[in-house]
Amino acid sequence: MNPAATSTAPLTLRELDAIGVERLNGVGRQRRKALGDVGVETVFDLLTYYPRRYVDRTAQAPISEAVVGEEITVVADVLSVSSRRLRGGRRLVSVELGDATGVLGAVFFNQAWRERQLTEGRTVALFGKVETYRGSKQMTNPVVDVLGDGSTAERTGKIVAIYPQSETAGIVTWDVANWVAEARRRCERRGIADPVPARLRKRLGLAGRARAFTDIHEPRSMSDRWAARDRLVFDELLRVQLLLRSQRLAREAHELGLAHDPAGSLIEAFQRRLPYALTGAQQRAMAELDADVSTQRPMHRLLQGDVGAGKTLVALHALLVAVQNGHQGALLAPTEVLAEQHYIALRALLHEFEVADDARLDGRRPLCLRLLTGSSSATERREVLVETATGAADIVVGTHALLEESVKFGSLSVVVVDEQHRFGVSQRARLRESGRDDRRIPHLLVMTATPIPRTAAMTVYGDLDVSVLDELPPGRTPITTEWVRGPLAAEVMWAEVGREIEAGRQAYVVCPLISESEGLEARSAEQVHAELAAGSLAGVRVGLLHGRLPPADKEAMMTSFRSGRVDALVATTVIEVGIDVPNATVMVVLSADRFGIAQLHQLRGRVGRGAHASKCYLVSDDDPTPLAEERLAALVATNDGFELAERDLELRGEGTLFDERQSGRSDLKLASLVRDLDWVKAARDAAADLIAADGDLDAHPALADEVDWFASRRDPDYLHRS
Repeated sequence: MNPAATSTAPLTLRELDAIGVERLNGVGRQRRKALGDVGVETVFDLLTYYPRRYVDRTAQAPISEAVVGEEITVVADVLSVSSRRLRGGRRLVSVELGDATGVLGAVFFNQAWRERQLTEGRTVALFGKVETYRGSKQMTNPVVDVLGDGSTAERTGKIVAIYPQSETAGIVTWDVANWVAEARRRCERRGIADPVPARLRKRLGLAGRARAFTDIHEPRSMSDRWAARDRLVFDELLRVQLLLRSQRLAREAHELGLAHDPAGSLIEAFQRRLPYALTGAQQRAMAELDADVSTQRPMHRLLQGDVGAGKTLVALHALLVAVQNGHQGALLAPTEVLAEQHYIALRALLHEFEVADDARLDGRRPLCLRLLTGSSSATERREVLVETATGAADIVVGTHALLEESVKFGSLSVVVVDEQHRFGVSQRARLRESGRDDRRIPHLLVMTATPIPRTAAMTVYGDLDVSVLDELPPGRTPITTEWVRGPLAAEVMWAEVGREIEAGRQAYVVCPLISESEGLEARSAEQVHAELAAGSLAGVRVGLLHGRLPPADKEAMMTSFRSGRVDALVATTVIEVGIDVPNATVMVVLSADRFGIAQLHQLRGRVGRGAHASKCYLVSDDDPTPLAEERLAALVATNDGFELAERDLELRGEGTLFDERQSGRSDLKLASLVRDLDWVKAARDAAADLIAADGDLDAHPALADEVDWFASRRDPDYLHRS
C-alpha cells in the first residue's frame, strides 16, 4: 500500500492521502464507490472517518441485570424478527434478542426498515429504557447499532467504536471497523509521522499522533479515547491556524497599499450631517478603520454586526476617507436589490455633499456617486465606465458588473464587500487588483450581517482583523416573534396582518420557492401570491418579487413597496438582506422550519426599522423535525443575533462555516468550535510560536509540508484570495 515502497520514513498525512482505499483488502469497485459516497476516498479519509460513539463492552450489563425503568445499553444477538401492520397503516416490527443471561424484546413503530436491518444472527447494541410487556422485559424504539454479523466475538470485553452508517451507500459499522484496522495494520511497518515538535506536545500534554489514531478507533479505555480526541482536535485546529497565519504574514510582507489621512473636513461634515448620534460600537469600528488605512499595510478587516446595527454608516466612513484623500471607493453587493438599496441609502446621506476640486474656481464640486448593475442601461453603463476610469466617480456601488474586464478605476483605494460570503474569493480579489495601475493594493473591508460566534471568528476568519457592532442605533423598535402552528393559528395571524395593513402599515410574506418544485412540500411565492390576493388579503394591494423577474420589474416592484403603493409583498429570500422600508411592520415567513436560524434572523430584520412596533410570524409546516423545532424556539426566545449564532453553531456543527469560505472538504471532522474553545486558543498560540515573522515555516519543514498539503485539499480559489 506504500506509495514509496523503498522508503522507511514514517508516513505523512500527504502520503496517506495519496493512497486510495481500493488498495485495502476487501475494498473492491462496489465498496470503493460506497465509501466515496460518504466522502472516503483515501486512507487518510478512512483514518479520519471517526466513530460517532462507543459501546463499552468492558462494563456491559447483561440482560439479566437490566432494571425496569432505567436506561441501559445491552449487547445481544438477534434471535428472531417479525412485523405486522397496525390500524392506520403503520407497521410494527418486533425483535427478540438474547445473550448468555436472558432474553429481551424490542419493538419499533413505523420503522419497517428495521426488519431488513435486524436479521437473525446479527449482534447489536441497544440503548433505551427497559419496560415490561406481558411479564417480559422490552424496549420501545431503542437506539440501535449493528455491531456485526455473528462474527464479533473478538470484540467482546472491548470498547467498540460505532461509525457513521449509510443505508443508501451500504456502509455499516463493522465493515468500517475492519477497513480501519486493515489500514492501521499496514501503516505499522513505517508508522505515522508526527510533525508537531516534541516540546510543544509535552507542554500541552498531547499524545503522539500514531497513538492518537490507534486510540480514537480502538481505545483501551475511555480516558485513552479522550486523550486521542484532544490530540486530533488540536491537529485539525493547528492546520487551520497555521494556514491562515502564514498567508496573512506573507501577504503583509509583500503587499503595499496607500496611507490615508483619516481626519479632514469631509469626514467632519459627514458626521455633522448624521440624523442621530453614532453608537459606541460604530465609533470604535471607525477608529479601528482609521488606524488601518493610515498605514501602507492594506487593511483586511471584517465588520460584523447584527441586523440594523449600522454597518452601512461605518462602510461609508471608510469610502469617504478614500475620497477625502483624492482617491475612489467601491461598494460591491451580491444582488441588484441590495446594490440599489445601498445606492439609495448612500445617496440620501450624501445629498448636496461637496468635495475639493482644484480645477474649479470655487475649489468645490458635488460628490459623484454612481451605480453599476447588470440592468444598467447601455447609456448609463458608458457614462459610469468613463467616470470610473477618469476618477470623476468618487464612489461606485455595484454588483458583479463591477468585476468585468471593462471596468477600470482611476485611483481605487478602498473596497467594501457586503455579504462577502456570496462572492468567490477570486472575484473579490479581482476588484482590488484591477483598481490601480501602480500595483498598490486598496484597503479591504468585508461586511456580514450574519453574526459569527467568537470561536468561529477566531478560526474561520483568523486572517482578518475583526470589528464588531454589538449595539443597535436609537430608534430601532423591538420585534415580537411568534411561532404559528396549525390552521386556526394561521387564520388568527392573517386577520392580524390585515388589521396592521388597515392601520397604514405594510407586510412581507416570504416563501422558500419561486414555483412548485417536485417532491418538495413548500408553497411557492407565485401560488401564495394568488391565494392571498383572492383570500386572506383580498382587497389589499399584494405584490410579487422573486429572482426570476426581469431586473426592471424587480426595481419597479421594490419602488412601489417603498413608496407605499403595495401593501403586502410576497417574496422569496431575495429580500433577505439590505431592504429598508421603515413602514413595514409585519414579516410572515411560510414553511419557516425549512430555513436556517441565520436566514430567519435576517428576514426578521427587515421589519422593526421605523417608529412602530413590529411582529414576525414563523409559520411552520404540519410536522417539523425536532431540529427545526429547536431553531424556531430559539428565534422566539431572543432577538440577539450573536446569541442565535452560538445556538446555530451548536445545532448545525462546524462544517457549514467553512463552506461559506469556499472550503473544499470539511476542515473540522472532530473539533467543535462550541466545545473546544481552549484548543482553539492553544492552536492560535502555537501557530504564533511556530511561524516566522515573514509567514514561513522553514524551521519546521514537516509542518510546512503538511500545511501545503492541507491547503491543496481546499478549493484552489482559497489559496489566492485577497
